[in-house]
Amino acid sequence: MQVTIVGAGLAGCEAAHFLATHGVRVRLAESKPQKFTPAHSSKNFAELVCSNSLKSNDVYGNACGLLKEEMRLLGSLTMQAAEASRVPAGGALAVDRDAFSAYVTQKIEQNPNVEVVCEEVKTLPQDGYAIVATGPLTLDALAQDIVEKLGGNLFFYDAAAPIVSASSIDFSKTFTADRYGKGEGSGDYVNCPMTKEEYEAFVDALCSAERALVHDFDKRDVFEGCMPVEIMASRGKDTLRFGMLKPVGLYDKDGKRPYAVLQLRKENCAGTAYNLVGFQTNLKFPEQKRVFSMIPALHDAEFLRYGVMHRNTFLNAPKLLNADFSLKTRPQLFFAGQMTGVEGYVESAASGILAAIGCALRLKGLQPVQWDAATVCGSLALHVSTPNADFQPMNANYGILQPPETHVRDKALKKRLLSERSLEKIRALAAELEGVLH
Repeated sequence: MQVTIVGAGLAGCEAAHFLATHGVRVRLAESKPQKFTPAHSSKNFAELVCSNSLKSNDVYGNACGLLKEEMRLLGSLTMQAAEASRVPAGGALAVDRDAFSAYVTQKIEQNPNVEVVCEEVKTLPQDGYAIVATGPLTLDALAQDIVEKLGGNLFFYDAAAPIVSASSIDFSKTFTADRYGKGEGSGDYVNCPMTKEEYEAFVDALCSAERALVHDFDKRDVFEGCMPVEIMASRGKDTLRFGMLKPVGLYDKDGKRPYAVLQLRKENCAGTAYNLVGFQTNLKFPEQKRVFSMIPALHDAEFLRYGVMHRNTFLNAPKLLNADFSLKTRPQLFFAGQMTGVEGYVESAASGILAAIGCALRLKGLQPVQWDAATVCGSLALHVSTPNADFQPMNANYGILQPPETHVRDKALKKRLLSERSLEKIRALAAELEGVLH
């Protein structure tokens, strides 16, 4: 039996890897390099577009960190690639984008159970088992076919942050430190402090800067987790100081806390490029150069990539999908990735594993996993399959997890208990799957 997977992004590659390593033959169809989406440029698989960070690596204090550990237990290719291409980022797991994608591509192409074909799939697979993982920027022909056959298609807008050359940063106007000293060394983030006067002038310029035109754009359609910095600034003078420019937990060379701080994170292992953390934007390119250069450390910044904004599409999943990510009206067809209504690199990759688990079990005539909200994986599976009149994309967070069996007031202890319970369940599931899928 062969499974067709459409799309070699994070979710598609995770699905292909899981199935192939469990003895299932996979035909992986990817349009690159024959045809690219507006946001992609690399011929490699699992290309990271918006950021090089996979968020927190704290297994017992952060839900995304917990999700990553759940994925490791399930044999995640994304987690293997991330460790092989890791760059310093304090308590976060950040990667060299090119090295990360190259690792995933090599592992997929070298797997004897995977046949990679370069083609644009324009319609949903008609026969057999298939997983559609074409991402939030599904090419027009397939997107239109999905709309026509499934309906209920929604959309929101996503934004990416600029990247600047390290050689153009004025490091004399920066200090190196991680928030609350959580880094692994002397500090993985380069901090660009601003005085009250500099901050207020920056916010004024940001609010009045000219934005790029996005057709059919409505700020209500912007996913909150990827809100452009200029929209955040328009919400109030101090909004950024309590958001991406917050100085809390950071102290300069003199031991003083700045009024506001922009953090820069390495974009690659060589440290030749830095990402403006949290600075997703829809400003016109010349305006980005003008306004962001007002930050003292970036007065002569060379922008290697300007911030961009694009439309992300996702399904009305609760009406369409089962908890194993299969289509209710056709259980042999699965969906995975951000198009299912999970939001974020890690969550998207995790959904690829979950769809592959569901597909592998159905191939063997076995019952799907009965997910519950005791794990992050299970909570995401329930999120995309539970009726919801106001369905929106969801990140990993402790709020979607089932509360502990006993009431715990201490927040840190509560998170630890939730994490320990989750990992116990995932370990048991991984052992069970190994027993029935081999």
